[in-house]
Amino acid sequence: MNAPTELKGDDVRRVTLEVLRRRHRDLDEAISALQESGRGDALAIGRLKKEKLALKDEIARLEDQLTPDIIA
Repeated sequence: MNAPTELKGDDVRRVTLEVLRRRHRDLDEAISALQESGRGDALAIGRLKKEKLALKDEIARLEDQLTPDIIA
């Protein structure tokens, strides 16, 4: 029988990291599109930028967890 494959901790972090990176790119494109079209109000663009920054922080946190500490 084939047992379902379970993801381990680092694998879950890598998948989550890729999802967050994709969302970050999508937000960047959405912000650019709103700014170029002139249809986006400053409040909406500000909210998207704040969400993008939070994603950047989360991406950095996950990258730190995946990078081993090297003692020189």
